[in-house]
Amino acid sequence: MPSLDARGVASLLREYAQRTALRGANPYRAKAYARAADSLAALAVPLDVLVAEDRLTEIPGVGDAIADIITKVHKTGSHPSLEKLRKEIPASVLEMLAIPGLRPEKVLRLYKDLGIGSLSELEAAANDDRIKKAKGLGAALQTKILQNLAIAKSGEGRLHLHRAAALLAHAKDSIRKSRPEFKRVTIAGDFRRGCELVGDLAIVAEAAEPGKTSTPPADGLQIRVSDRKHFGAALLFATGSAAHVQQLQALAAEKGMRLEADGLHDGRTLIADDEAEIYRALGLPFIDPELREGRGEVELGLKGKLPKLVTDKDLRGILHCHTDASDGTETLATMAKATRQRGLEYFGVADHSKSAHYAGGLSVEEIAQQHLEADRLNKRFGNFRILKGIESDIMADGSLDYDDEVLERFDFVVASIHGRFKLDRKAQTQRLLRAISDRHTTIIGHMTGRQLQRRPGYEIDVEKVLRACAKHDVVVEINAHPWRLDLDWRWHQAALEFGCMMSINPDAHSIPELDHMHWGIVMARKGGVPADRILNAMTLAEITRYLRQKRRSLARAA
Repeated sequence: MPSLDARGVASLLREYAQRTALRGANPYRAKAYARAADSLAALAVPLDVLVAEDRLTEIPGVGDAIADIITKVHKTGSHPSLEKLRKEIPASVLEMLAIPGLRPEKVLRLYKDLGIGSLSELEAAANDDRIKKAKGLGAALQTKILQNLAIAKSGEGRLHLHRAAALLAHAKDSIRKSRPEFKRVTIAGDFRRGCELVGDLAIVAEAAEPGKTSTPPADGLQIRVSDRKHFGAALLFATGSAAHVQQLQALAAEKGMRLEADGLHDGRTLIADDEAEIYRALGLPFIDPELREGRGEVELGLKGKLPKLVTDKDLRGILHCHTDASDGTETLATMAKATRQRGLEYFGVADHSKSAHYAGGLSVEEIAQQHLEADRLNKRFGNFRILKGIESDIMADGSLDYDDEVLERFDFVVASIHGRFKLDRKAQTQRLLRAISDRHTTIIGHMTGRQLQRRPGYEIDVEKVLRACAKHDVVVEINAHPWRLDLDWRWHQAALEFGCMMSINPDAHSIPELDHMHWGIVMARKGGVPADRILNAMTLAEITRYLRQKRRSLARAA
């Protein structure tokens, strides 16, 4: 039989990962197979070339063992271990692994005990209350299945932003090395638009003679080749969104022009071949890719009211980070120094509070020790400063979990929900409103509690919560962890209109996670947020003054 291409091998490797997980084997091995399958999906060089040149280990996540599996699957169309696993479980059972929170051992129980053999059968069983009656499964699992079915369907085939970034960076590098005749190689698609989940892996390349070039077959990665004259239009169309491009085409038609994939035409004349030129010819300023969702950005551009979006360089410090005093991996000194090395002016520590027993929350005595350590380090740092904060748990009744006397010791307080997610919408909203009205609250952390492709956010009246934040001068967090990216960018404009300040926070638990700040910037840009509405775009002097004024207002309120 003919050898399998990258698409076919990725599909079988993903199946191998799922069957390995169901077997109850080492979970890290199953995850490694799945990550390697994702990397194959973004392969920019034909798989047979990499196999022939013994270069498979250049693929992210592919070591010698997985390279051997890929080689055998590529050459034979299968693998003995996979064939053995196929005899144990029907293929349709694998569909249920797409449900977030539904662990492999529960999938096996559903199949063996209840005879549920597919995603459609699982949905039917949950709706018929069959799961909650089964011993060892129960009502909680049934509720989780019903909640997360929508996540499974909406997130199918999509990658978290940081994972897509790694795959696209490798693809771009591979293209540059394998196709030196390409003069420009630019990432496009929904990644360029800053979408929180990426399904459209796209690259646009410039070649002198695109008609004489070819692109490798790939699963997921699309490479569009254009000449210099048409590169801008190719990039515009490959970036999207479809709604944005359609609005530009409608505007072009109103002006007697025609916008097509090869450029902007006036009659037979190509009058614009660069992205910026296309917008300019349509009477528009350049519209940043993150805004191109067909949500009013063209109208704002025509009125000259597009926002000047925040950039990575605008941030002056970091807030909401954890250390080994709670559930982080590094000391306060190490995290602060790493922040300073990134050219920033301040590090806002915000370890977990005493109610977070699962995360080593700080006792009052441990807070005092951390503050002494911060004071000692600040004397050495000079023009860099550690700001003393806490991530205080919001209790079920909306109170914070320290007494006022303790809360007043901090420079800032991030108030967050970490439990009791199942309160109804009214109760959960009231819980947040009480926390916001607490005079010690500086920032509301990850407001909806969502984890992308893992769990939905808890039910709240977001508009009411945002209005309360504006009223009480409480900052809204844009949590930059790529699994959260909360508050959702679709609410950013409402927050700005109500008068809220926002803070881009990494929620970092290690040094590498400090760099999550970039994904928060991407979300803020997608939400149309300018730098002057970002708390940690303030300089050290400015934020010190801001927090001092907040503390003075606390004293007056007390």
